[in-house]
Amino acid sequence: MIIKVLLTVIFLAVMIGVGVYTRKQASSVDGFVLGGRAVGPWLTAFAFGTSYFSAVVFVGYAGQFGWKYGLSSTWIGVGNAVIGSLLAWLLLGRRTKLMTQHIESRTMPDFFGTRFASQGLRVAASIIAFVFLIPYTAGVYKGISTLFEMGFNIPYEYCVIIMAILTAVYVILGGYKATAMNDFIQGIIMLFGIVAVIVAVLHAQGGLTAAVGKLAQLPADADPSVNGGFASWFGPDPWGLLGVVILTSLGTMGLPQMVGKFYSITDEAAIRRGTVISTIFAFIVAGGCYFLGGFGRLYEPVVADGKIAYDSIVPAMLITLPDVLIALVVLLVLSASMSTLASLVLTSSSTMTLDLIYRDKKSLPGEVEEGAIDDIVAEKVEQRKVVVMRVLIVFFIAISLLIALNPPTFIAQLMGISWGALAGAFLAPFMLGLYWRGVTTGAVWACFVWGVGLTVVNMLAGNPINPINCGAIAMLGGFPVTWLASLVTPKLNRDLVNRIFECYR
Repeated sequence: MIIKVLLTVIFLAVMIGVGVYTRKQASSVDGFVLGGRAVGPWLTAFAFGTSYFSAVVFVGYAGQFGWKYGLSSTWIGVGNAVIGSLLAWLLLGRRTKLMTQHIESRTMPDFFGTRFASQGLRVAASIIAFVFLIPYTAGVYKGISTLFEMGFNIPYEYCVIIMAILTAVYVILGGYKATAMNDFIQGIIMLFGIVAVIVAVLHAQGGLTAAVGKLAQLPADADPSVNGGFASWFGPDPWGLLGVVILTSLGTMGLPQMVGKFYSITDEAAIRRGTVISTIFAFIVAGGCYFLGGFGRLYEPVVADGKIAYDSIVPAMLITLPDVLIALVVLLVLSASMSTLASLVLTSSSTMTLDLIYRDKKSLPGEVEEGAIDDIVAEKVEQRKVVVMRVLIVFFIAISLLIALNPPTFIAQLMGISWGALAGAFLAPFMLGLYWRGVTTGAVWACFVWGVGLTVVNMLAGNPINPINCGAIAMLGGFPVTWLASLVTPKLNRDLVNRIFECYR
């Protein structure tokens, strides 16, 4: 216990120390939200990866999908690396950096408002982002607290509250730069931690060959007479597995907290290096998490009311490890979760401040700015915005904390609802808006209605479609919805669109 407490205290002290160290760089809006658009490839790549993978993945997804699909759940991690990281950086990195800098966009809702010349889109996108980031945040709290409860025997409620306070402190102090620097430190811990835990778990099962052999002897849920499905290449349910791969991989390209990382990177050379770093990180962390979860059936989960508590599977695997490794696991999950929480609360507070409370009218390149204010007044307005963002960070954390103290469902379902609505609404219009001049304002509205509508209707109807599959359908369906609506709705002013796309010349 002394080792676990000491390592955790040192870790948390470093996190707060980084917040204090970077506080001077968080005095302006660009500094607080984007790190001055001068964050290097290593910090950006690790910020992308650590925001991507949290306790939701390590505890919730790895446990639930490892139980359902066995070793084939490793494909989810491979999909996360290839689609969610490599493809996301290749398709979005350069174009997002250039266009958002060109139109002076600081948030995803701001991008929609400026790119498609609609303040209504900006407001709607900010409300969607704020509302649907909350269940994801609650899921992160729940996952990290489950592990903390296992490692320290501290009641769940205390764990949630402590994590919320500590995350708020360093984000409020240092903004995005503090988050990025801490993400780098946390990412290093995650890389070493996941490798050490996999080695220890396999060793406890007699090695890789013995563990796979034990899985191969287990009967399938659907047909108890068939053995070996959980040790096969594509598992007992390949189509269900594909839905999870799509949701968890494609979704990153439509999430405000993920896409925002491309706004802040320094230049195109940094984007190329960041692409490689981020992909390798995802292969190790995501692939490792799901590979580990694939052995979950070799352990006894908690069964409540006749149902398996999926969020208890990974803790059941780890509780047998030596104390030093349990301390490392706690730091691993703490690192993954605090980085994701920091990204979520920063995204939500900046979106609410810049896109709802202060909706500045920007001039596009080539336009004459009207009603310019002097530098002193502008500086005071900037400072006021930073103060409002810091207050909203506390507000956002408090709301998600209330949900986390009484979570309505499994972690995986919380994430499915959040990612399905956000990426279902944002992915298609954002990606197509970077490449195609023909996307219309009406098409973006149509995709917003599609993504949010499908998710909410499915949820209110009692989830006749599994939230995971519903999220995947919402994301993929957004592309034909946006394309078809663009063909039948009024076109944007051609000169406006041409001025926006000049950034790629």
